[in-house]
Amino acid sequence: MTIYIALLRGINVGGHNKIKMADLKSMFQSMGFERVQTYIQSGNVLFESEEDADSLRKRIEHEIEKVFSISVTVVIRTSQELEQIIKNCPFSGEVLKEAQASTQVETFYVSLLLKSPTQEGIEQLKEFASEIDEYHVQDREVYLLLREGVRNSKLANNLSKLNVPSTVRNWKTINKLHALVKSMDE
Repeated sequence: MTIYIALLRGINVGGHNKIKMADLKSMFQSMGFERVQTYIQSGNVLFESEEDADSLRKRIEHEIEKVFSISVTVVIRTSQELEQIIKNCPFSGEVLKEAQASTQVETFYVSLLLKSPTQEGIEQLKEFASEIDEYHVQDREVYLLLREGVRNSKLANNLSKLNVPSTVRNWKTINKLHALVKSMDE
């Protein structure tokens, strides 16, 4: 059995695409997944399955549309992939602390992509990077250091230039999901 993390894009944001986490958990359980847990309202679901990630994603997206009448993108990562995301962090702890110390908003995010972006897409993002907004692309993740937060970031607002469906989580959420996965392993 593999531990997976399903990250739903664009639910419970600004009053749109509302799904209660208890209902989402029930849906996952009804699909036959084991040890299902949700984390916060933004649509993070941990579960176990023997299926491969691609077929899981399609099944879950289809079931969400059927049960909740909402069409959403679901990004799937295995527990090992989540651990690699943390290990591959391109910014030092010192840089992250420094960025966070100067503001009250979250400054570090990871955009999790359905597939690796093209070089052309990555090039298009360069024009939105600055001393305030930095990014690093590693395979299917874009690490975003947004010193003035995500809301006013030209870089974050132009991630669509990659032409790859994605969902964004802050670093605290990524680390909390990793901690939950580790507790499932014990």
